[in-house]
Amino acid sequence: METNAAIFWSGGKDSSLALYKILQAKNYKVRYLVSTINSNYNRLSMHGIRQELIEEQAALIGIPLIKMYVSEGTNVEYEEKLKQIFRQLKKQNIHHIIYGDIFLEDLKQYRDKILEQNGMQGVYPLWQENTAQLVREFISLGFRTMVCSVNGNYLSQENVGKELTESYLSSLNKNIDPCGENGEFHTFCFAGPIFKNKINIEIGETVLRPVNGISFWYSDFLLKSKTQ
Repeated sequence: METNAAIFWSGGKDSSLALYKILQAKNYKVRYLVSTINSNYNRLSMHGIRQELIEEQAALIGIPLIKMYVSEGTNVEYEEKLKQIFRQLKKQNIHHIIYGDIFLEDLKQYRDKILEQNGMQGVYPLWQENTAQLVREFISLGFRTMVCSVNGNYLSQENVGKELTESYLSSLNKNIDPCGENGEFHTFCFAGPIFKNKINIEIGETVLRPVNGISFWYSDFLLKSKTQ
């Protein structure tokens, strides 16, 4: 019998591959995707992806989306909103949360502490896997993803809007993790085996914004069917 679960959904390659592996293993029934949305901009926190693109992903995956709205950007606010989501999920007999984390031990410990405090349990299908192998497995499975934001300390403006291909990976410096696990870059997945159809997007403007004292380049992705 499958155990009920929800997955924290960033819309990028890691959460997409984590969901794929969970669905293939069939040990968990994924009832919801949960995405953290900045209510000031209606965009996914950190990735800068428009809410409507996350909604489109959920529709093409066929799993309902829960949107966790934040506005202040503080840990206190985040944890309070997280507790509200956990309470909501537990009412539906969901006590397991899936994450796409790979090797950041401090982040995993932070997640596990909050989960334990709220009577939840973490599931990490990609944990401690080799990131170079993971990203190439992702590509070989037919997933397609584009770089939506980059940390300016690691990568230049020219990297946003690029598709993550074998050629692109080969062009990265050796100090860049192939999965961007250290926060070097974030991606938006627009095609692959978990989606019913490809998401047609076009690239809008590129902007530079500070986040916690670090400059990030963001590429504005738009649904072609909803562009003006």
